[in-house]
Amino acid sequence: MTEQYEYVPHRLLRRRVRDIASGAEGVLMAVINEKVSDTGIEHWMELAYIRGASGREFTTAIDNVESAYDQPQTDRRRRDTRSA
Repeated sequence: MTEQYEYVPHRLLRRRVRDIASGAEGVLMAVINEKVSDTGIEHWMELAYIRGASGREFTTAIDNVESAYDQPQTDRRRRDTRSA
C-alpha cells in the first residue's frame, strides 16, 4: 500500500487562522499534501486542517488560509449586525 498523503511544514501551524472561503476561524493543526483523486489520474492538493471553537476540525485549501490577526474580521461584524 502506498502513502496517500504527507505532512507539510507551515509557518502558521498551531496558530489562529481564518479560512477566507468561509470566514471560519480556528487553530491550524496540520497541512497535508493529500491525494484527492480516486481515478487513474493522480491529483494532489495541500489541505489545511483547522480546529474550530467547537473542537471539530474542517479542511480547506491551504491557499485559503491566512493569519486571523492580520486582517479585520469583516464577516463577524456583518453577522453581528444581522442578529441585531
